[in-house]
Amino acid sequence: MSAPTHDEVHGQVTVDDVELAEELAGAGITGVGEVATPDVAEYALRLGDDALILAQHLGMWISRAPELEEDVALGNIGLDLLGHARSLLHYAGSATGRSEDDLAFWRDEPEWRNAWLFEQPNGDFAHTIARQLFVSCYLIELYRDLSASTDPTLAAIAAKSLKEVDYHRDHAVQWTLRLAGGTDESRRRMVTAIIDTWPYVDELFEDDELTERLAADGVAVLPSHLRDRFDAAIDEVFTAADLERPTGRTAFIASGRGRTGGHTEHLGPLLAEMQVLARQHPGASW
Repeated sequence: MSAPTHDEVHGQVTVDDVELAEELAGAGITGVGEVATPDVAEYALRLGDDALILAQHLGMWISRAPELEEDVALGNIGLDLLGHARSLLHYAGSATGRSEDDLAFWRDEPEWRNAWLFEQPNGDFAHTIARQLFVSCYLIELYRDLSASTDPTLAAIAAKSLKEVDYHRDHAVQWTLRLAGGTDESRRRMVTAIIDTWPYVDELFEDDELTERLAADGVAVLPSHLRDRFDAAIDEVFTAADLERPTGRTAFIASGRGRTGGHTEHLGPLLAEMQVLARQHPGASW
């Protein structure tokens, strides 16, 4: 199996042949092959589901982006996220003996633990950029702190992912500035996208019993501790783009949050498309 990577300078895809164990979480890192506890597995599942669902969305832009270079750029970002998902789902599955493919293709909608922001549809290009801006600014803060986790596997995955997410954030920032400072129409679409997408941000920063237990042991990051840094990063971008951050925070219905298996109407169709081949031909390989 090969692991595609992006060339950050030229936006080109190169392919390096690596062993699967190296592909999962980086060559030679500490903690590869360890078995996750049930709590750690649930935490890794949340982060892996976030990455996999967003990777699936971004892959849909290939051949549909506004310009050829964006086909490549969004495809590369999606491949990075797919790599993050594989590492995290592999670790999550170690607790129950399931592979990352088992978790990706053989769970139904209520079993998924991704936050609502990640399953929001691509919309127009501005909506994709707004979603990507919020996601990447969140993941930068998350992975920066998680790289100091007392769990060596989570720490290694986070440290490797952080380098890639930094590129994702720069890409989203540059497009936010470009759309906000472009034509009247591009600015209108960017403003609309921010307003439409912002209500899904709050869920990312909500603590619960799982994150509180794991954070107390230094394993996980308490989501609420990331909020101020996230807001500061967004404010910096919005100031440069002459945009306003929406005020107020959205109160989600507790039973409907993605972390507990409640999802919007957008996840089901995406899962159906992603899982159809594996479910029609179980056990097939190619």
